[in-house]
Amino acid sequence: MNRLKRFLFQIALWLLIWLTAWFFLGEDIQFLKENGFVFLFQILVVALLIFYTAPALLFKKKYVLFITLSIGLVLLCTFLIPNGSGVQGGGAPPGFRPGPGIGPPPGADMDLSRPPQRKPPPRFLINVLMLSIAYMAATFMETFLFARKKEEEIVVNKSEALQTELKLLKSQINPHFLFNSLNNIYALSVIDSGKTQQSISYLSDMLRYVLYECEQELVPLEKEVTYITNYIKLFSLKSSKTYPIESDFQVSNGGVRIAPMLFIPFVENALKHSNIEKITDTFIRMNLKADEHRIHFEIENSVPKTTVMKDEVGGIGIENVKKRLAILYPGRHELVINETSLAFKVNLNIDVNGNN
Repeated sequence: MNRLKRFLFQIALWLLIWLTAWFFLGEDIQFLKENGFVFLFQILVVALLIFYTAPALLFKKKYVLFITLSIGLVLLCTFLIPNGSGVQGGGAPPGFRPGPGIGPPPGADMDLSRPPQRKPPPRFLINVLMLSIAYMAATFMETFLFARKKEEEIVVNKSEALQTELKLLKSQINPHFLFNSLNNIYALSVIDSGKTQQSISYLSDMLRYVLYECEQELVPLEKEVTYITNYIKLFSLKSSKTYPIESDFQVSNGGVRIAPMLFIPFVENALKHSNIEKITDTFIRMNLKADEHRIHFEIENSVPKTTVMKDEVGGIGIENVKKRLAILYPGRHELVINETSLAFKVNLNIDVNGNN
C-alpha cells in the first residue's frame, strides 16, 4: 500500500468515525458544523505525518526531532481551529447566563444536597485530544506497515544471499573436480593410451552433469549416483590393478530429488587420503540407501600409518558440504564424522521431504 492509498484510507476511517458519532447523537446538523474543522485538521496532521514526518524523521530514527515536531504540529493545528468548533459537551452552551424571569423565584427553597453540575472540559483540550488520537493512530499504522515492509525486504535479501552463497560454493566445487579428473586422464594416458578414450567418455558424462544438471536446484538422485560411479570408474582406470573400493547403492526410487554435488566431496576425500593406490592395507567402503523420504550415505576409508603428501589443490570440499547442508537442509540432516588412527568414517542422513 503506497502513501496515497494509506492517506485515503485514513480519510475514510475518520469520516466513518465522525458520521457514526453524528448518527448516535441524533443526526444534529449543528454537530457537523461544530466539528467539521476538527475533521479537516485531523486529515491535515495525518497527511503531514504520512508524507513528511514519518519518512523524514521517524523512520530515520530522529526520534527527539519527530516527537518535538509532532507535539508542535498538533498544538499549532489546534490553535488554528476556528473559535466555536469542537465536540460539544452536554448542558448549556458556554457563556450562558440566566436572564430575568428564568430560574427559581426569589425565596424558593434550594436543594443544597444536589452536587453542582460539572462544567465540560474546554474545547481546546478536546480538540488537542482529537488531533492527538488521529496522529497517534496514523503513527501506529505507519510504523506497523514500515516494519512489515522491512521484514519482507530482510526475507528477500536473505534468500538472495543464500542463493549467491550456494552459487559461490558450487563454483568452488566444480573446477576442483574438473582439475582432478584431467589429472587422472593425464596419468592414464601415460600408463595405457588405449583406455584414454574410455576415460574421456566418462569425463564427458560428468561434465554434462556438472554444466547442465547441476544448474538446477534439485536433481534426481540416480543422476548423482551415476556421477559418483563415473568418477570412481575414471579413477580406477589410472591403473591396471583393482583398487579395494566397495560400493553398494540401494535406491528404491531414483527419482527422489536432492541438491547436487553433496556426496562427491566425501568420495574425493576418501580417494585422496586413503592412499588407495597402495592397494594393500587400504580400503574404501561406500553405501547409499534411499527411499521416498530419507537418504543415508556412509563412506569409510583407511588411514595410512604414515602421512601421505598430497597436492595442495582442494581442501575445501567437506567444509563446503557442511555449509551447503546448513543452508539447504536446516534441521533436516545429520552429519557425523568419526576419525581414528585406522579409519575415517562419514555418516550423512538427509530428510528430503522435511518430515522429521
